[in-house]
Amino acid sequence: MTAFGRSPFAFQEQAWQAYRSGQSGLVNAPTGYGKTFSLFLAVVIDWIDRHPADWQTSTKNGLQLFWVTPLRALAKDLQRAMQEVCDEISLPWEVALRTGDVSAKEKARQKRQMPEVVLITPESLHLLLAQKGHSAVVKNLQAVVVDEWHELLGSKRGVQVELALNRLRGYVPALRVWGISATIGNLEEAAAVLLPLQPEIRLIRASNLEKRIEVVSILPDTVERYPWAGQLGVKLLPKIIPILEASQTTLIFTNTRRQSELWYHALIDAYPEYAGLVALHHSSIDVETRQWVEEALHSGTLKAVICTSSLDLGIDFRPVETVIQVGSPKGVARFLQRAGRSGHSPGAVSRIYFLPTHSLELLESAALQEGIRTQTIEARTPLYNCYDVLLQYLVTLAVGEGFLPDQVFAEIKKTYAYQWLAQKDWEWCLQFITHGGASLGAYAEFQKVVVDEEDGRWKVKDKRTALRHRLHIGTIVSASTLRVRFLKGGFIGTVEETFIARLQPGDTFSLSGRVLEFVQLKNMEVYVRRSKAKDARVPSWSGGRLPMSGSLAGLLRHLYQVAANTPDYSPEIKAIQPIFALQRTLSAVPGEHDLLIEAITTRDGYHLFVYPFEGRFVHEVLASLLAFRLSRLEPITFSIAMNDYGFELLSVEKPLKLPENTLDWQQLFSLDNLLPDLQQAINAAEMAKRTFRNIASIGGLVFQGFPGNYKSNSHLQASSQLFFGVFSEYEPDNLLLQQAYREVFDQQMEEVRLRHAMQRILRGSIIFRNCTRLTPLSFPIKVDGMRESLSSEKLEDRVRRMQAQLARV
Repeated sequence: MTAFGRSPFAFQEQAWQAYRSGQSGLVNAPTGYGKTFSLFLAVVIDWIDRHPADWQTSTKNGLQLFWVTPLRALAKDLQRAMQEVCDEISLPWEVALRTGDVSAKEKARQKRQMPEVVLITPESLHLLLAQKGHSAVVKNLQAVVVDEWHELLGSKRGVQVELALNRLRGYVPALRVWGISATIGNLEEAAAVLLPLQPEIRLIRASNLEKRIEVVSILPDTVERYPWAGQLGVKLLPKIIPILEASQTTLIFTNTRRQSELWYHALIDAYPEYAGLVALHHSSIDVETRQWVEEALHSGTLKAVICTSSLDLGIDFRPVETVIQVGSPKGVARFLQRAGRSGHSPGAVSRIYFLPTHSLELLESAALQEGIRTQTIEARTPLYNCYDVLLQYLVTLAVGEGFLPDQVFAEIKKTYAYQWLAQKDWEWCLQFITHGGASLGAYAEFQKVVVDEEDGRWKVKDKRTALRHRLHIGTIVSASTLRVRFLKGGFIGTVEETFIARLQPGDTFSLSGRVLEFVQLKNMEVYVRRSKAKDARVPSWSGGRLPMSGSLAGLLRHLYQVAANTPDYSPEIKAIQPIFALQRTLSAVPGEHDLLIEAITTRDGYHLFVYPFEGRFVHEVLASLLAFRLSRLEPITFSIAMNDYGFELLSVEKPLKLPENTLDWQQLFSLDNLLPDLQQAINAAEMAKRTFRNIASIGGLVFQGFPGNYKSNSHLQASSQLFFGVFSEYEPDNLLLQQAYREVFDQQMEEVRLRHAMQRILRGSIIFRNCTRLTPLSFPIKVDGMRESLSSEKLEDRVRRMQAQLARV
């Protein structure tokens, strides 16, 4: 560090000392201030202290450090940085990757002689536990560092990490475990989940360091003429060119893979001189292309990269001076994370531009800035009793070296996720992996684990069962995807099966920035050739739309109040005033504690628009609940549409019978009989069926297929629904079935957040307006409802016409 004119920060020295004293903990510091070196150098310093005579000559030392990372792209970047450190100080350590991108040949080489440092994903760590002899591989292990712990916390991948850490502690009782986390709303709880039942946890905060973040909104020239919905923000494309020109390299973040593909083509079509200087990066692009983009970012040869969350996390691309966020990221923490990809060094300013995709998103930009200023950061809720992950883990151990039930039960009870696991539920899990539970005992394929008569360990002895299990270790269950390759060889990326099913030979589509002609589907691979066509379909991938976080929703409600009272509060609020003026003319602008309800009649039918500003997940449930309670006043059928601001109930056949006073409206949002009403309003069983597909895949009930011959989505759904039906009828206390309903209520319906929203509505004021036409707030919800019945071309034309009509008021 001295050779480079640097000195350590206080938090780094604190981490080094804590590590040397044998402690475990969590490090929290701003982006670009050296969190990685606070722990990697701790391991290096400790090694030098323990080997003062031969630290520069000792080789083949065995595995010293597991560095767990959630992203493969992040692992590659960290490997480079760590290997540079070792080479600079002549430490003969090898820093290696062990992720899904690493070849089987390289993994076999590592098994023969493990590198000193291995960067690994949660899935690859569990794959290692599924190998014979893995206990010998980790016998010299000194530490495990879990990078970007805030990203794993609250997910089943995080639960995977918890289980793996406890297994490693069983092999190495003195193992030191550390986490690295960006700022989240529940940092202390995050440390407790990573290090449960730990007598002392070192929580090291770099509280004296402040990361300067500069946020600038890209404002449309005329907000009234800027799209109010149904667009991707490309109308502001000319305004980003000066930003690109003023920066060495810019990352342009979009929220979906489809949006990134569309933005790439829009940029190249409008400015062909950028061809070769702009690249795409997302998870469905072939690994070689992604790695090329990452290397080009490091070398500074690219002017811009259009990307998704595949480049979200702590990757150090020093040429990146600027970040552009297209559309709202729907959370303060995610916005901060992306801003931190620029100015990735101590003292540097992280500069991020917010490009709205529609006019009302300007207020979300203001809310994000308010969240950064007030440090209103989202918390991550830890998961518990994920039975599907536990079942997969037990079979993983059985495929590896086998396990002793009493020993493993004692281990997993020490994790946060399973500390409340009951003895009877544990016995159910053992029964399930050995006999298929109470319902599947007649089928040999579910009798996966047997007790070895020689050593009493529970093992998987069938080689086919072991192979099938290893192929699908992990908790990420995506839609069935197909690899896309040229006729003459060379992979391009992956698309979902449902997208290809709609294509005919000769049709064109876009992937990885290329326009491709579909030739044929053979052996579950899509064969294509390049095309010069101007128009091409853009694939869509599942899991695209992010719901607004509770923190951002609260900030947004507050800023609606501010915007009404202080029109010059910020450039964004000042710019949005013409839209607010129109909203006041046609209806009202809700305050922070108001619920606005609009009744509007159009040629499409009778609309009721409600604006809780709680995010689309809560709105989907609240809309169904309100529809059910209104239908009890008078039998009526509704169609439902929603966005993050509110929802619509549409009756085509007859007018709505609405409450006549505030008290009657409040009854519709009452918490009385909430669960019974929800169960009748929402087809919880149908939602649980869809959720159960993922649970069945993770828990090993449904086999997803072999590489190159994966099962179709329809096959997986049908198989999981069959199990769901059997369990519902013959084994209602099945833990996987119960978990499906719990996930529906906790995660999809966000029951806790729903209750808080309804309590807030009951404490506040309800503003009801009969409107003569659509309002600026109702317009985006109406457009969302139109998507289902119109093609994208017709939708864009109709949205433009509707907005023009509305703007003439």
